[in-house]
Amino acid sequence: MKILLIEDDEYAASILAKLLANHDYVVDTTSDGETGLKLAKEYNYNLILLDVLLPELDGISICRQLRNEGYEVPILILTALDKSTDRVMGLDAGADDYLIKPCDFSELIARVRALLRRGRELLPEVLTWENLKVDLKTTEVTYNQKRLHLTPKEYGLLELLLRNPQRIFSRSKILDFVWSVDEFPGEEAVTTQIKGLRRKLKAVGMSKDLIETVYGLGYRLKQEDNKAENQEPALIPHHPHLQAKTEVLTVVAKMREELKNSLTEQMELFERAIALLATGALDHTLREKAIAQAHRLIGSLGSLGLPEGSKVARQIEDLFQNTTAKDQSVALQINKLVELLWQIVVKGDGDTETRRYGETVNIFDRLPASPTLRVFASFPTPSTSVRQRILVIDDDAVLTEQLKIEAVAWGLQIKVVTNLIAARKEITDNLPEIILLDLTFADRTENGLKLLAELNEQKLKIPVVVLTAQNQLSLRLKVAHLGGYYFLQKPISSDRIFQTITTVLNQTRGVEAKVMVVDDDPEILDFLSDLLPAWGLRVTTLNNPRKFWEILEVFAPNLLILDVNMPYFNGLELCQVVRNDFRWGEIPILFLSALKDTETISRVFAAGADDYVTKPIIESELVSRLFNRLQRVQRRSRTDQIAIAN
Repeated sequence: MKILLIEDDEYAASILAKLLANHDYVVDTTSDGETGLKLAKEYNYNLILLDVLLPELDGISICRQLRNEGYEVPILILTALDKSTDRVMGLDAGADDYLIKPCDFSELIARVRALLRRGRELLPEVLTWENLKVDLKTTEVTYNQKRLHLTPKEYGLLELLLRNPQRIFSRSKILDFVWSVDEFPGEEAVTTQIKGLRRKLKAVGMSKDLIETVYGLGYRLKQEDNKAENQEPALIPHHPHLQAKTEVLTVVAKMREELKNSLTEQMELFERAIALLATGALDHTLREKAIAQAHRLIGSLGSLGLPEGSKVARQIEDLFQNTTAKDQSVALQINKLVELLWQIVVKGDGDTETRRYGETVNIFDRLPASPTLRVFASFPTPSTSVRQRILVIDDDAVLTEQLKIEAVAWGLQIKVVTNLIAARKEITDNLPEIILLDLTFADRTENGLKLLAELNEQKLKIPVVVLTAQNQLSLRLKVAHLGGYYFLQKPISSDRIFQTITTVLNQTRGVEAKVMVVDDDPEILDFLSDLLPAWGLRVTTLNNPRKFWEILEVFAPNLLILDVNMPYFNGLELCQVVRNDFRWGEIPILFLSALKDTETISRVFAAGADDYVTKPIIESELVSRLFNRLQRVQRRSRTDQIAIAN
């Protein structure tokens, strides 16, 4: 049987091609619609399997054109388009079946098998070997009209050999074909079933052994004495679990690695689109690229065994499709989904081994760092009033343009000037909260140290972060003497620059907030006790939830961090108790847990949580989320005070 696969997603195509090949189908693949149409017309295929959204020519047009020309080969559309109108359009165009990605592999093979049966004029309903008959419809086995009572495994083994008379099957391969995926027998189980089958055949009068042992290789069907080697083997396994799992899983693992290594580039595309959507500057071209990217990921992640990632990608696609104007709330939703997507693909598939809190080992040590992961953690909410103003004084056009793009995701407002004259005017007209200052310019007459000295003399108390390609100790001393807060050396990532800016802003605001952490893991408590004070936060920890209310009232925290599963009282119960108290009902509550399932996360937010962070902890992400919540409370408090005063 020969199948034409038309699929532009390289990951999905690789998996599908291997899956079909392991079911003894011959597969031709192509990634664009026009080539697929030509192949369908020029070569004989038993089935066409195609996506809808394809380059050059879409799948619906291919289907419609082939049917208009009298093409009768079965066509199965396999696509991520899940709306009923899409399904109707595909079937009206002439498709025989329509399957939505991601799909279960066994269901796909079953549908392929059904279409191939429909497309064949002569379908053998009975398999024979001399006087032995196997009725595939009734699963009845007879020898000289005497019925055999076989176990399901004996029947599966017999059918497998009769369908593939020339093929040698090792014991491990027989296990893959005959046993289901949730069974874990040893290879001796195959030997036991073969002995049982032979014994039952002998008991009904079969004098010859139809199972030939090929020593060192496995078993195959012995050739009949009265037949030449012209029996057409059925190429489609009958048992729903007859798939070569090991080989397919090997390809899946390889494709996952390739996806992970290319994920940073895909995330950067989403990041640009999110930032521009939030500001109302997202153009049609970039929006369509983001939609196409999300659409491909639906199929890729589903094929690679990451169905949760596929669901997230579908939500991203829908949000980009349904939003055209400036919308910060939608940008925030997409931003959170993209962050979740990164977590699922890179950290949530069970392949990662972790050391203590955020230190990742083995395969992910080779991955490029994603700037988006940390950027997303601080994306502005719709309730953000005025973003912190940053004055960037630098004539490096590439760097400053990158900073402008990413600033939106960090909740910051950037003004860029390229010389000191413009900088002085901007400082006078619109005092910034922080300055990012380069010390050298293309115009050699200008020197950033001079401006730094002027600001120090004027005592404006504007924090200045120095950014320069120089690294002399004497220069660092000059910057420190002139009141510079931080010294950053180029080249440096924009991610690192924004982390430094956020740190300075938090320090200069003199944040004095109290955080209470409730977790039964002592290592988590020790870790947070070391981390949070470095950011100006007072911390108290509790490993016994039974003392929760007593410590809460004494310490009077500004924010709570809770674990989900704890002895005596779990985090959900503590959250509900707090939300039901008029004194503490408005306190921000952040959950910190290793659980990642959708049901748990839904229960957490239903209990009244403000945020949910998964372990292992990413320091910058956790700190950004904490300050985000604390700053909201501070803004709300200031607003309430103004309202009372008025």
